[in-house]
Amino acid sequence: MFNEVLGIGFAILNMIFVLLMYKFFGRTGLFVWVGFATVLANIQVVKLIEIFGLTATLGNAVYGSIFLVTDILNEKYGKKEAKKAVWLGFSSLIMMTIIMQVVLQFEPAPDDFAQESLTTIFGLIPRIALGSMIAYIISQYTDVFIFSFLRKLFPSDGAFWIRNNGSTMLSQLLDTLIFTSIAFLGVYPTDVWISIFISTYVLKFLVSIVGTPFGYLAKRITPVDEK
Repeated sequence: MFNEVLGIGFAILNMIFVLLMYKFFGRTGLFVWVGFATVLANIQVVKLIEIFGLTATLGNAVYGSIFLVTDILNEKYGKKEAKKAVWLGFSSLIMMTIIMQVVLQFEPAPDDFAQESLTTIFGLIPRIALGSMIAYIISQYTDVFIFSFLRKLFPSDGAFWIRNNGSTMLSQLLDTLIFTSIAFLGVYPTDVWISIFISTYVLKFLVSIVGTPFGYLAKRITPVDEK
């Protein structure tokens, strides 16, 4: 049960950090979090863990926090700000990928010990890198538009959970389908691909539920720079 308890605590920790960034740095803090979390999630994804009886990649907690952030921006500042955050995250991911590929091309010194580890982490398999980028931009844009659509149908403050969970769970389903299809379909047998798809989405689903109360807390927060 160690990974399960740690995983829940880790998801909560990420959401607390989101609220702290928002409280002390306002919208700027949320934009910074999106760029930071996008890069971090794509580093964490290389680590496999066993959790809730599933074999899954790490990174679902921090990646799920990005959806919460875009929903907070959409809720409090409008669709335009949420879309700006999406493109900031996407740009951060592309630049990190390019920069680290160049870094790997430098010939290491005889006493260097980091090259092999950096190659393991940043020597991205093209299908995984491509799948991550395409899944990110499509699913995040979908989240923004579904959230805005649900806000028209359920405009009350109390219905935030409908807007948040409805947009996140649908967009993350799309995200998981696109990423696992591009990265793994045809690489693994179909039953293995289905298992990866289901386990990844279940974890994202759980993170989305954990994040909803923090969305309500964010609605009540007045950032320091807005007082």
